[in-house]
Amino acid sequence: MADTVEAATGEAGGGKQPRSVRVVLLALMIAMMLAMLDNMIIGTAMPTIVGELGGLEHLSWVVTAYTLATAASTPLWGKLGDLYGRKGTFMASIVIFLVGSALSGMAQDMGQLIGFRAVQGLGAGGLMVGVMAIIGDLIPPRERGKYQGMMAGVMALAMIGGPLVGGTITDHWGWRWSFYINLPLGAVALVAISAVLHLPKKRSQARIDYLGAALLTVGITAIVLVTTWGGTEYAWSSARIMELIGIGVAALVGFVFWQTRAAEPIVPLHIFRSRNFTLMSGIGFVMFGATLFLPLYQQSVQGASATNSGLLLLPMLSAMLVTSMVAGRITTNTGRYKIFPVAGGALMTVGLFLLSTMDTDTTRFTSGVYMAVVGLGMGCLMQITMLVAQNSVEMKDMGVASSSTTLFRTLGSSFGVAIMGALFNSRVQQEMTERAGALGSKVTEQSAQLDAASLAKLPEAAREAYQHAVSSGTHGAFLLGAAVAVLALVAAVFVKEVPLKGAGPQTSDGPADGDDDTAAAKAPVAETV
Repeated sequence: MADTVEAATGEAGGGKQPRSVRVVLLALMIAMMLAMLDNMIIGTAMPTIVGELGGLEHLSWVVTAYTLATAASTPLWGKLGDLYGRKGTFMASIVIFLVGSALSGMAQDMGQLIGFRAVQGLGAGGLMVGVMAIIGDLIPPRERGKYQGMMAGVMALAMIGGPLVGGTITDHWGWRWSFYINLPLGAVALVAISAVLHLPKKRSQARIDYLGAALLTVGITAIVLVTTWGGTEYAWSSARIMELIGIGVAALVGFVFWQTRAAEPIVPLHIFRSRNFTLMSGIGFVMFGATLFLPLYQQSVQGASATNSGLLLLPMLSAMLVTSMVAGRITTNTGRYKIFPVAGGALMTVGLFLLSTMDTDTTRFTSGVYMAVVGLGMGCLMQITMLVAQNSVEMKDMGVASSSTTLFRTLGSSFGVAIMGALFNSRVQQEMTERAGALGSKVTEQSAQLDAASLAKLPEAAREAYQHAVSSGTHGAFLLGAAVAVLALVAAVFVKEVPLKGAGPQTSDGPADGDDDTAAAKAPVAETV
């Protein structure tokens, strides 16, 4: 396929991409949207699902099973793509995701739904990794910046459209179509990728590192369960949480030890010799989901509906989209990128600090301005971190680089949300007790996060107390987020600006020969067949 070869080997400033490559990119964006939309659509449908299937006590497992399977399988999909070829591996992940979606839509009880969601999560683990790695194969890094806006647009569309689509589908077609809607979209992506995407076929003789896979799966599972259950299902100091922490630490230490001896490790540790890759992984880890508390603040304090709270995120998402597009274009035109993670870390720090100043009197306009600052920072960081990470490894490690970066983001988000959630819950309980006495403590004894229906039933005094409590809780959460964003800024300062592959000859101020990052930058771009 001459068109595809041109995409992989064109000059840095090349013109319009061939039609076949644009079709592949469209299919990849559909697959990316499937992975991002799913939990947001399902979240809206959950009350209806529980009403029909029952099993309210197991409700959290519908999300937890999916998250666990996704996180545990992410590194495996990346390694399988490196060993056996990305096209077949990516298509297999789509098929598994669609099978899990179809089975979830046919579930007859909560137990079946949880099991089928785990199947769906196994496929989802390969979707994001596959998208990033295939783009890494098709498009040289300097050209890749032009497609950042496309990926940021998909993210924004998923965050805004997820609740809207989920509510509309549930109201008009029933909750089962929240899963079935994935089938036609996934089929389109499969057909397009099968017909147009042509990548080198691989026939690796290496054996899968089963022991490494098992240790990593156990370690990730323990971490996700700790961050999911800690402070909610079990107290942070409970025996169950301590057991999980011990199992997780032991499994991950064993995994790292085994990776130094495995013939074909799941995560080859040599990729961390690259300063830039390690720094990008660290930035991804600390970029946790601080903004997840925004809808709660908007609904509880500013009186927004669940649907409108998604629309109120538009200032942040629009800023993220525009900045991502600008950053991508500048990177493509100049080959320079260090300024963006530095600026992103600074803007995230300032934006999260501004969000921490919000109280019960903050207007929607003011909070929108603060969110826009955060969005500017996210736009500078989201795709640039993946681009630099991929540019820091050889082509043969593209899959594990993509999956490792994705995994660090997932685990960082889990840790961040858990820690911030514990801080938020503690602060809300304390404020409710101080402002509303025994009634306030009783209102939030089950959960510090009340839905709109529960909030509407509260006496006016208790409702006002809860609004002040939520404002205080989000203050602490966002302040912690700002402090952690400083770490991303510090890491960005130490990034070494290595010429992007496909960017032409190295400049005189590039790193000296022999540097690991330089060696990675010189690695050849894979040609397609």
